[in-house]
Amino acid sequence: MQLDENQKRTVAGWVEEGLDLSAIQSRLETEMDIRMTYMDVRFLVGDLELTPKDEEEPEEPEPAEEPTAPAAELPTPDNPFPAPDDPTGGTATEADGDIDGGDVSVTVSPVTQPGTMASGSVTFTDGVTCDWHVDQFGRPALVPPSDGYRPPEADMPKFGQKLQQELRGGF
Repeated sequence: MQLDENQKRTVAGWVEEGLDLSAIQSRLETEMDIRMTYMDVRFLVGDLELTPKDEEEPEEPEPAEEPTAPAAELPTPDNPFPAPDDPTGGTATEADGDIDGGDVSVTVSPVTQPGTMASGSVTFTDGVTCDWHVDQFGRPALVPPSDGYRPPEADMPKFGQKLQQELRGGF
């Protein structure tokens, strides 16, 4: 749909007011009786060489102050399961003869699900079992048994290590 010059100036004014694309889309419909999809509004604003509020480049945040105490390595796309500072997670192990809440156990399914390279299940120290899969790009993912479930944070590096062991064939 083509807008006349007056309508284009009105849209430019809305962008200058700081309206985002959704608000511009709503105003086009209510004030000008013009129905456009979100993508059409995005193209319109681009054709007018305007930058709406919701497309502005975010400002670089101030670098965070380095923590004074050594912290555990954070997950990254290249290393989604970093090793903890204390690989045992601070709990007793089977070797100690005392298991506090169990251990993380990983199984690999012999049947590969469509769209995945590998899949299986994991049981965390809290006793909850989740499905997992590794997609065709090598990205691991957990499928919790219920919405909102989050495994114990200390279990995630153990899960990553055991998953790598299982996928290497137990080596």
